[in-house]
Amino acid sequence: MTDPGPGEWAADVTPADTDGFSGGAATDDPPLGPQLGISVGPATDVLRAEHLSKRFGALTALVDIELHLAKGEILGLIGDNGAGKSTLLKILCGFQAPDSGRIVVNGEEVALKSVDHARSLGIDAVYQDLALINQLSVYHNMFLNRERVRWPLLNNRSMRQAARQYLDEMGVNIPSVDTQVASLSGGQRQAIAVARAVYSDAKILLLDEPLAAMGAKEVALILDLIRDLKRRGDVSIIVIAHNYGQVLEICDRVNLLQHGRITLDKRSSETSVQELNDIVVAEYRRALESRQRTA
Repeated sequence: MTDPGPGEWAADVTPADTDGFSGGAATDDPPLGPQLGISVGPATDVLRAEHLSKRFGALTALVDIELHLAKGEILGLIGDNGAGKSTLLKILCGFQAPDSGRIVVNGEEVALKSVDHARSLGIDAVYQDLALINQLSVYHNMFLNRERVRWPLLNNRSMRQAARQYLDEMGVNIPSVDTQVASLSGGQRQAIAVARAVYSDAKILLLDEPLAAMGAKEVALILDLIRDLKRRGDVSIIVIAHNYGQVLEICDRVNLLQHGRITLDKRSSETSVQELNDIVVAEYRRALESRQRTA
């Protein structure tokens, strides 16, 4: 799944995304069985989504979503293309408004008016396209739209020193912060985008497919970065991913979206790749049987 950055986003429902959607509730939705186990989190949750729903015309993208995220927790958000993951992410980062439901941040209900409003509350998102400028240096990208100024000039020395410090603290190995981003690997670019969000005071970080289209070494870099953020304990993370093994390795808990509904909410230690695969395969079989009946 590849989404454009927030400046380019429109409704993320494409013809390929509409399988399983309908004007009302999806007719082939799996039953909400005992594996769901969803409950509103305790007062210590930094983020809660309660009864969120979203429609695009006749298409239902999200149905009565209940999601919670504790301080320092990493939540894996998985599901097939068109399941509603991107729509949910856009709502949580302030890019889109839900049709119904509410969002609670640090115990207070908020109506997110924009991406900037969400950032002011400590919520930031890192997308697949990363919103980096290839022709600029690492340190200029780290402070993109947040430049330090010594009027009337940019304070390049301060930004260079701070970028070096931030990346070193996070264990990101980039030899020189003067290097153009275009010359870096995908994993290094992803790390810069994550570091930029964290050091802009993000306390709730939304990562959209941070491991997509990466080699093993790059994946290891980002997994180590996420583990380091978890050890720090002051950043809570929602990770959208497709690789169940990676999700279970780094996440405390996993939510599965199917047809705009959360159909599974379990701690990673209480589920397995096999269980997740079985649920998704069962959905494919139901969809195939439904198509064959109507053919």
